[in-house]
Amino acid sequence: MNDNSSSAADAPKGDRIAKTLSRAGVASRREAERMIEAGRVSVNGKIIDSPALNVTETDRITVDGKLVGQPEPARLWLYHKPTGLVTSDSDEKGRKTIYDALPADMPRVMSVGRLDLNSEGLLLLTNDGGIKRMLELPSTGWLRRYRVRVNGRPTDEALEPLRKGIIADGEPFQPMEVVLDRQQGANAWLTVGLREGKNREIRRAMDEIGLSVNRLIRVSYGPFQLGDVKPGEVEEVRRKVLRDQLGPEAETLLGTAPAAPTQVKRSFKRRTPHKGDFGGPGQPGLPRPKEDSPTGKPKGKPARGKPAKSYRPPKAERDAARKAAGVAPKPRKFSSSGAKSRPPAGGKPPRKGS
Repeated sequence: MNDNSSSAADAPKGDRIAKTLSRAGVASRREAERMIEAGRVSVNGKIIDSPALNVTETDRITVDGKLVGQPEPARLWLYHKPTGLVTSDSDEKGRKTIYDALPADMPRVMSVGRLDLNSEGLLLLTNDGGIKRMLELPSTGWLRRYRVRVNGRPTDEALEPLRKGIIADGEPFQPMEVVLDRQQGANAWLTVGLREGKNREIRRAMDEIGLSVNRLIRVSYGPFQLGDVKPGEVEEVRRKVLRDQLGPEAETLLGTAPAAPTQVKRSFKRRTPHKGDFGGPGQPGLPRPKEDSPTGKPKGKPARGKPAKSYRPPKAERDAARKAAGVAPKPRKFSSSGAKSRPPAGGKPPRKGS
């Protein structure tokens, strides 16, 4: 027991440099090892030439002179790969890659598995090498489903060798799930499910039984579905969904969740009342008194949306003014229907029609 405890204490701290670079989203582990052998990686100012080195958070790592920061929270995206794109960082033939077609605001990502040049559909992208490695392991056992269009008229008997496992070009392929969906003219649509994903596995297996694939679309990768993601579009998988699907290793792979943005609550800003004298241009409050106005009329703008009211003396004052001026009061006029139908004094109402 003492020997075991001493060996555990002597074990180097931290993680392998290739694993750290992979977790930081710089490259896959194999690519990181090639970068180290090429002399592109430095640790604490010293160029290293072997990946057999453990590093910790306190070590300063640079790649091509650029500082490698701490690993960002692990993320996963669904990408609908169109045909005509190569699934690699660069292509020796100068063909366009998926990274040339990704949105400009995407971080540095790696593909989970591959889709060949003429294949389309779901391709998983991640910024974390640990998730990439886990999802690619055959031991994960996740089923990949494809919609496959072949030229010919296959029957269930002709597809049976694929269900039992087939050898193509001397390489054995595991049994596939194959369902004949429909015949469409000279072509037939199949749904194929496999768990390995070797290079051009479906195309090579179909050639072995005399069928030529002219379209291949990946529609799912384990629990992740292509759904309504359109060609060329990218959709991020929610962290909760990713945590549920990764199982027991989720805590180790995902790490700490990113902090939620701080929400600033703004209080209601009250307007400071004007403390000067009431009235006058630009000052709130009551209008000027009538006697302060040169014209004898109250000043001040009328309330918005209401017509201005003109000043009129009470009726008693108006009658007194008329009496003093010797003007006879005006006779009252009745316009109601009751006044018209009232009979004259001492007479009878006129008959209708007379």
